[in-house]
Amino acid sequence: MKTFDELAIAPEIIRAIAELGFEKPMPVQEQVIPLLLNNDTDILALAQTGTGKTAAFGIPVIQQIDLTINQPQALILCPTRELCMQITNDLTDYSKYMNKLRVLPVYGGASMETQINGLKKGVHIVVATPGRLMDLMRRKAIKMNHVTKVILDEADEMLNMGFSESIDTILAELPGERNTLLFSATMPPEILRIAHKYMNNPAEVTIGRKNEGAENISHVCYMVQARDKYLTLKRLADYYPNIYGIVFCRTRRETQEIADKLITDGYSAEALHGDLSQSQRDAVMQKFRVKHIQLLVATDVAARGIDVDDLTHIINYNLPDDPSAYTHRSGRTGRAGKAGISIVIANLKEKFIIRQIEKKVGKQFLMAQVPNGREVCEKQLFHMVDKLEKVEVDHAGIESYLPMVLSKLSWLDKEELIKRLVSLEFNRFLNYYQNSRDLNQREEYATERPKIDAKRSTRSFKELRDFDSFSSRSNSSRMFINMGKVDGLYPNSLIDLVRKQMNGNRVKIGKIQMMNRHSIFEVENMDARSMVDAFGSVEVDNRRIFLKADGDKPEAARTFKKTKKRIKA
Repeated sequence: MKTFDELAIAPEIIRAIAELGFEKPMPVQEQVIPLLLNNDTDILALAQTGTGKTAAFGIPVIQQIDLTINQPQALILCPTRELCMQITNDLTDYSKYMNKLRVLPVYGGASMETQINGLKKGVHIVVATPGRLMDLMRRKAIKMNHVTKVILDEADEMLNMGFSESIDTILAELPGERNTLLFSATMPPEILRIAHKYMNNPAEVTIGRKNEGAENISHVCYMVQARDKYLTLKRLADYYPNIYGIVFCRTRRETQEIADKLITDGYSAEALHGDLSQSQRDAVMQKFRVKHIQLLVATDVAARGIDVDDLTHIINYNLPDDPSAYTHRSGRTGRAGKAGISIVIANLKEKFIIRQIEKKVGKQFLMAQVPNGREVCEKQLFHMVDKLEKVEVDHAGIESYLPMVLSKLSWLDKEELIKRLVSLEFNRFLNYYQNSRDLNQREEYATERPKIDAKRSTRSFKELRDFDSFSSRSNSSRMFINMGKVDGLYPNSLIDLVRKQMNGNRVKIGKIQMMNRHSIFEVENMDARSMVDAFGSVEVDNRRIFLKADGDKPEAARTFKKTKKRIKA
């Protein structure tokens, strides 16, 4: 392995990164830095979160800036405000001894006037989210005619967030004579489209295999009943006393509910989701970074751009809608060569999603047993003993108090004193887990998955468009909903969703057909219209849910048009 000195990095940058604790280049840095410093080339890099890619593109970009030109010469696009700030801070650290170099972050949620004033003063590197950059371009507040390098960081995440058109517009406005660097944790077709359209014979750098998770992450799955998910989460938090991680939930409401429960039950936790103001999010993230919080309960959207080192665990309280999103979740642990654990709390009905994720990351999950009460108590006991052994004693500070303490406890022998000391901290675990039950879900107790008509499940879209002509009983209506198996929807959860939207009223549901991306079910005619009305503005994880009844042609056209796009995607 080479050293940073061997990569032809400028002395002032070497000095700055040495103070940051950089000793030897990580694999992505060892490959990318020489390419950028010694060649005028585009780069298509596949690298997981936490592999050191910011330094890989940041160090060469800083070194090649012409400080005599007070115009943006490098543009770095990233998906979120948090990542935008993190990259800016890193570049500022790397350029500590390049006093005249200026880096400006531009992102939504902050004063645009302040950012415009910063541009007017002159900057060399702009780190931007696509939406805010587009706003600045429309106002003609940013000049990009001197940009020679554009970097798309976490490109797949930007596409997942719907920035595809914005990226196309931005890249089309940049000078033709430039280098484009694209960094992505996964390589979906849309990334390859961008590479083909905007990059010129790019050099490919791959750290790991396509869509594969980091090698030093262990993937563990616990199969439990859906009703036991929260109990399992608590038990795992107790089993890993030093846990420092992120718990991923599907919706903002569930995120807040789980965080509130954990706090009420005495765990060090906070919620992070889109309903929080920016100041609240910043406060939560600051507490998490300094480890005043052990568990951050977050949605995928809120967690994008979180750059925190030393996470020990990622816990998937809910599986992501898109299996490739699991790569981003798990990639937040096991950074910089350190070990990490990515945990999934699932039920047997989600086994097929587990298999999809295994194919995506190229690894198999360890199907583990939820620790029983005795195992949790043993872990907590030895954790307490370890803390007792390693505690630093302030001899001078407690010296004057010792005679009184020794006099008070002199009647206790050594063994009794240890028992009392252990019990002081440990009794609550013994009491809580004394009669704890087994939370593991066994195969033989699983609810049998409904059989799907293979011919029906593979119908063409044209046939689905003719949904109104499907035969049904005279007193029932067929309903179409744009959710299916890939959304984790099954008959029981579909029934729960319907009854929830119908304010708990019992609705008779007949035959249910579950497809990958949609479902069809029967209800009585008298319930059909009120059900469509009840679903009028329903969103699940920021996604509009459409419900269509027999004969509802205007709504059907809109529904099928949107569904067709989703199926093609």
